Amino acid sequence: MGGVRTCVIFNPAARGNKARRFRHHLDAIGSECALKATTAPGDARRLAAEALGEGFELVVAAGGDGTVNEVLNGLGDVPDGFSRVRFGVLPLGTVNVFARELRIPLRLERAWEVLQRGREMRLDLPRVEFSDDGTRRKHYFIQLAGAGLDARAIELVDWEHKKKIGPLAYLIAGWKALREPKPRITVRANGRETAGELVLIGNGRFYGGPFAVFPAADMHDGLLDFSVFPRLDGGTLFRCIAGLLTRRRLPEQFGQRVRAATGELVADTAVAFELDGEWAGRLPVTFSIERDRLRVIVP
Repeated sequence: MGGVRTCVIFNPAARGNKARRFRHHLDAIGSECALKATTAPGDARRLAAEALGEGFELVVAAGGDGTVNEVLNGLGDVPDGFSRVRFGVLPLGTVNVFARELRIPLRLERAWEVLQRGREMRLDLPRVEFSDDGTRRKHYFIQLAGAGLDARAIELVDWEHKKKIGPLAYLIAGWKALREPKPRITVRANGRETAGELVLIGNGRFYGGPFAVFPAADMHDGLLDFSVFPRLDGGTLFRCIAGLLTRRRLPEQFGQRVRAATGELVADTAVAFELDGEWAGRLPVTFSIERDRLRVIVP
């Protein structure tokens, strides 16, 4: 890697073909970098902060979008962490939305070549602030967030089920969430309020795979894209999914779009929110964005 001190953080228990291929290449990869293996949820965050303290110049998240998010927050836990280190991704997850956004190859060997020969790009970095049992928390995300149905589905996912059937587990959990009473979520941004039963927030264009849920989103414009769905029933959801599968984008008529640098989500009931596909907490939550904050290696 041209003498760049590199640390790769990975989950040795990850399943699937990509994870198996990664383990097959561990010896070759390990000869060119330091490898840090996670042993429990939250480990990747701690290991990323440790890697900064040990003087690594490039920290790589080897895993899915959840691992990417954990490593990102580990770098954010260290003062000036984002300016001191560059960030890389080896996409080993099921969906790998962030890697798709940056056109990082999903084949391991080619993704490794990008880390060795790629260039640095600076991206906007969104963050949220919320309260957790009276403690004020700050959390970064890179690709997407959501409140309402999608976060509730993530909360309801049976993880043993997910190991066996993969993304189908989210559909089953989503169906359960759809049958529950819908919350009323209010988005406060740009001096006005917009309300709905589901709110999706994008820093990049893609959500859930190669689906352009936020077609106007740009990781360099200092803005977040809020998509607010006023009503969410089975028929609306079916038409949205049909639009995603046929045109790989959401039908425009179902969501109201707000573009803003900051925004607040509030609700009268305990509504969950997710960040980069991982359950994060409950509303209220405040969104903001840090311009050109993250240094990422891209093709």
